[in-house]
Order: sequence, then structure tokens, then C-alpha cells
Amino acid sequence: MTTRTRVGLLGGTFDPIHNGHLAAARAAQDALALSQVRFIPSARPPHRPDSPRASEYHRIEMIRRATAGVAGWEVSDLELRRDGPSYSFDTLTAFHQEGLTPLQIFFIIGADAFAEITSWHRYPEVLSASHFVVVTRPGFSLDTLFERVPGLPGRLIATADVAASARPGIVLVESRTPDVSSTEVRRRAASGDSLADLVPPEVAGYIEQHQLYRAPTPPSAAPQNDSPTVPSGS
Repeated sequence: MTTRTRVGLLGGTFDPIHNGHLAAARAAQDALALSQVRFIPSARPPHRPDSPRASEYHRIEMIRRATAGVAGWEVSDLELRRDGPSYSFDTLTAFHQEGLTPLQIFFIIGADAFAEITSWHRYPEVLSASHFVVVTRPGFSLDTLFERVPGLPGRLIATADVAASARPGIVLVESRTPDVSSTEVRRRAASGDSLADLVPPEVAGYIEQHQLYRAPTPPSAAPQNDSPTVPSGS
């Protein structure tokens, strides 16, 4: 039997990429022996009302710096090149069209994000488009996940059974990922605080170099005329 390459896909706004994203990628790669992990920044996230703060160019450059030197890790601009909302179903369909099969694709996602999957475009069909690798997140219990995703127990498979599975399933990966959010990174960057424990040094340096996420400088106040008013006609 031919051994097929296992490819992990990790999508997100990555505004910016942080240590939590990287830890989830490592946990999934180690648990499932993934040969590749592709980081896919969203162009127009359907569940996010506002646009990403950093441009597409800056977000891709930060991912490149965060993943440089890690074998098999790369960035994909697939969603950035596609018009319309960045739906995961469309992304998985595009990868299938490249010749990959459902048993080769592993969609990596945090447990907190996966809990919202019933609201995703083309649910529940999207669950049949690839294996889903659900990585635990700090402060989010698996009991909550079972409550919010109907039929989850029937789709679960163990990592050791993935190769023999006849259909895509859901793999739970328990890992101590850091409690980091892009919102917190942006807040600290806006205040000029250190990002050392939130993002890789290369990303922190890039944010500082390009002054990303800094609060706009308020316009200077108009000069005040302190001289007394002279009545007309005097």
C-alpha cells in the first residue's frame, strides 16, 4: 500500500500569528506525524465583523518569520487569492482539487473555535471534507465541546486508528498550549509593551519595526489665542 503524505492545514486571521498558533501546530504534527503544516491566513473571516488590523502582506510576512527554519512548515496564500468570505469548506475543496484525498488532509483547530462549528458554512458537510484535529485550549473544557457539537462522540477516532479509518473523523489532541490571543498581542503592541512571551522574537521585531497595531497619534490641538478680544470699533 502506498504511503501518502499527511498535510495539516491551520487557518486563521493571524493578526498576528502568536505562540498559541505555533503550539497547536506542533501538537497536531507530533500527534499525527504530519509531514507538512500549511498556515493559511484568511482574507475575509466570516465570523469576524471587522477587517484584520494588519494588511495581508504584513500578516504573511509575520507567518513566514514565525515558521522559518521549521521543516515542513509553510504559508499558503490560497484564501487571500480567492474572492468572497474565507470559508473553510471552500479551502478544503481547493486542496482536494490539487489531488489530495480526505485521508491526507488534517484541519487543525483549537477546541474553542471548533465549538462554534455548527454555525460554519456548509455544516455538517464540512466535517466530511477532511479529518479535524481539535487541540485543547486553556480554560476550555472538553465537556463543553461535547455539549455544543451534536454527534461528536460518533465521529471521534484515536490517532492510532486514523490510517485505517474509512472516512474522515475528529481527533482530539490534548496539549498544554499557552493562553495567548491575537487580541492581547494587539493590545500590548498598541501600548508599546513587551511581546516576548506572546510571539516569537522575529515576529515581535517585525511588529516593532513596522509599528503595527500602534494606536493612531491624536492630532495636535489647535493653538490657542490667549490675547484678549478687542471690541470692534475701538
